[in-house]
Amino acid sequence: MTAPQVVVYPDADVLAAACAARMVTTLTDVQSATGSASVVLTGGGIGIAVLDALRRCAARDAIDWGRLDVYWGDERFVPRDDGERNEKQAREALLDHVDVDPGRIHAMPPSDGWCGDDVGAAAAWYAEVLDRQARGEHRTGAPMFDLLLLGVGGEGHVASIFPSSPAARDTDHLVTAVRDCPKPPPTRVSLTLPAIRLAREVWIVTAGEAKADVLAAAYTGADEVNLPVAGARGRSRTRWLLDAGAASALPELDQTHLL
Repeated sequence: MTAPQVVVYPDADVLAAACAARMVTTLTDVQSATGSASVVLTGGGIGIAVLDALRRCAARDAIDWGRLDVYWGDERFVPRDDGERNEKQAREALLDHVDVDPGRIHAMPPSDGWCGDDVGAAAAWYAEVLDRQARGEHRTGAPMFDLLLLGVGGEGHVASIFPSSPAARDTDHLVTAVRDCPKPPPTRVSLTLPAIRLAREVWIVTAGEAKADVLAAAYTGADEVNLPVAGARGRSRTRWLLDAGAASALPELDQTHLL
């Protein structure tokens, strides 16, 4: 794995605001070049803080929201109105406040949707969604996402891919059903590492000293099954956008990385 570009910010608030500003620039550049763009969102405290910062960003409407496809990297398999759902949190933080085309919001199914409590069916359905979108790009499998955001857990998970789990070993599917997840809620739907690696840019966005040791291990080449964050990389660029605490155990970085 090529070493990621690491950018370190003083604290989580500055990190969220800076990530939001980078999103505006990245997505508008893609739209200018190709006509539309796609983004894969993440949940968690910092992921939702970034969306809230984007909502409040003065330049947010430089993005043509009507020409943006929105996906999720993972979802808690709970009812639609459950506050644990990444989709619900993302709508409240950002999507309900901008003019996104509802037909271009590609949410993962809830547990009270058409597939009921069958998480395997939910994962298969989302894989079909990706395949249909990819066929619009004259390819099969999944869209080549323009930007994919990920947080990191203290044990090194990304999306709902936990260390040494079946999802971490799944190289045959783009979307997987996660059962018996070690972090509640236990049942989830997640993109796999092969799907994540289809993205042109992957941004790891995380804060706090609790993430420092796993990031240092991933940076120096840990195995992706044991530490899934090590396998989360983009086709063109991988960026780690961190606060000072999360970056505190990394090898010495060139000072140009520090903001």
